[in-house]
Amino acid sequence: MDKINKKYLTLLSKIYKNVDEVTTEIINLQAILNLPKGTELFMSDIHGEYEAFLQILNNGSGIIKSKIEDIFGNSITAEDRKNLATLIYYPEEKLELEKATNKNMDEYYKIMLYRLIDVARAVSSKYTRSKVRKAMPKSFDYIIDELLHAQNDNEYDKQNYYEQIIDSIIDLHRADKFIIAISALIKRMAIDHLHIIGDIYDRGPGAPVIMDTLMNFHSLDIQWGNHDILWMGAACGNESCIANVVRICSRYDNLSTLEEGYGINIRPLSIFAQETYKDDPCKEFLPKICELSRYSNSDKILMSKIQKAIAVIQFKLEGALIKRHPEYHMNDRLLIDKIDYDKLEIKLMQKTYKLNDNNFPTIDKNDPYKLTKQEMEIVDRLKISFINSEKLHKHVSFLYSKGHMYQKYNDNILYHGCIPLDENGQFEEVEIMGKKVKGKELMDHMENIAYKAFFSDKLSNNQSEVDFMWYLWCGPKSPLFGKDKVATFERYFIDDKSTHVEIKNPYYSYLDDEKVCDMILSNFGIISKDGHIINGHVPVKAKDGESPIRGNGKLIVIDGGFAKSYQKSTGLAGYTLTYNSNGLVLAANEPFESRNKAILDGLDIKSQTILKQYVKDRRRVRDTDIGKNLQAQINDLKLLLNAYLDGDLK
Repeated sequence: MDKINKKYLTLLSKIYKNVDEVTTEIINLQAILNLPKGTELFMSDIHGEYEAFLQILNNGSGIIKSKIEDIFGNSITAEDRKNLATLIYYPEEKLELEKATNKNMDEYYKIMLYRLIDVARAVSSKYTRSKVRKAMPKSFDYIIDELLHAQNDNEYDKQNYYEQIIDSIIDLHRADKFIIAISALIKRMAIDHLHIIGDIYDRGPGAPVIMDTLMNFHSLDIQWGNHDILWMGAACGNESCIANVVRICSRYDNLSTLEEGYGINIRPLSIFAQETYKDDPCKEFLPKICELSRYSNSDKILMSKIQKAIAVIQFKLEGALIKRHPEYHMNDRLLIDKIDYDKLEIKLMQKTYKLNDNNFPTIDKNDPYKLTKQEMEIVDRLKISFINSEKLHKHVSFLYSKGHMYQKYNDNILYHGCIPLDENGQFEEVEIMGKKVKGKELMDHMENIAYKAFFSDKLSNNQSEVDFMWYLWCGPKSPLFGKDKVATFERYFIDDKSTHVEIKNPYYSYLDDEKVCDMILSNFGIISKDGHIINGHVPVKAKDGESPIRGNGKLIVIDGGFAKSYQKSTGLAGYTLTYNSNGLVLAANEPFESRNKAILDGLDIKSQTILKQYVKDRRRVRDTDIGKNLQAQINDLKLLLNAYLDGDLK
């Protein structure tokens, strides 16, 4: 035995102190390898829609409802099955409703406790008893463990024992808390690992709620989306990112995320907007998808003014950043210096367009990118708010700890946007901070820069990395963005929709090319014939006949319009993908009405299965990344066992 191995095995012997302990652990790990793999759930482009997101987490993307159907079938009514599912999803709320109308709660408790135990037993059956026990709420772990393993005890005395446990739970007024605890266990065991394929933020109102939920989830990874990186850049102090965040929140009637969610003070901006654009109706800046009926006309106008004020500030900040970084090759985005302020028109690509707005009180046509004194004060105050928001930094730190540009997991490669390709379908080489990179190397290099932007000591002069966060949001070679430009200015100020077009990276024209998909999978080290690319970012327009399944089944796009703002164009409300021991199942979801409807009427998210890609041989833990790690541990333990048996270690 060499010195390095002996040193390592000596450390390992501190944990497993003798032959019995080593052999017990080897037997345990080898048994785990033969269990069915746990269920993975993939979600993408949530965009702040927290009610629909929580409903899918609660129902395990239909897994729990399916288990209820399998267990009870026609032995109980459809209404009873629906009520049982709702009780599992929302136990506190459902119990309160039941107690308001049910005069015989003891009978209700008894029935529901037995049914919940049956469901818990079914969803936990493919996991070790140890893993299930660890997942149980501590206050009831012993009792739940006893009840889950009651099915093999047919003796009369044992049956009385289990019935007495149920009766005692009810008699001691612990039924509510027990139901809440076992419902939490059911939801916990339904999803073994969660993948978020980007874009938690923007559009919907609940990104902070979603982030709090993810921070308490037992096992997950996150692939950054361009909207996530925008908020991450804002937390780093990137002024252009901050302006974009505030503008998007104002555009989607979502300022509550800033003010109530993260304590960002926008009052100075509001006052500035009112004073600067007091006689301007700002009709091109009305907020999107908000319930306009709940606002007075003056409120709508104020929201429009805020949006216009921050948009103009954004264009100025972005112009200065582009000029600082000619290597971004984004001079085509320098637009406000191309405006003829006398004729109120702009020349783009040798063509002149009339502007639909004639009021630019803060733009100096001789120095259009210069911020006014008031605008500088607004930017400074916003920057201080973003940098000092404790909750925002807690959430962004979590995005860094669990997030990546991509994730390789169980022979699948997960990323939000694209892998930049050239017109010939080959990896496009991009020069980033003096380094020419492409494919996987490009993703790794950009991730490294993003980490430095947030974690580097500000005294180390990391301004280039902080600036680059904005490029990741909207740069033409950013894998998270995947388009030649973001046409924000054109959408606001030019009516001609031909100027609004954002040309996608050639990657998107090769999605149906199986060879290109194989090239990407190989570049990331995936050689399995069962490997897939799981992609988000660009909503699939199902109503126009687009399919989420591309490249002969090698690539699956799971952005189907989770955000309400996309649902008119997609015709549905997002896809969810599950991957269990039998294979992949892709479901298309219909729009979710509301949490209140789900609780009061038992309404669940309706979904339609559009892909079942089952494997011939059921996948076991040994076939997963976790299984490979466990096998490595077994190999090490066998070395330790031999060292004990040979006398090399005592």
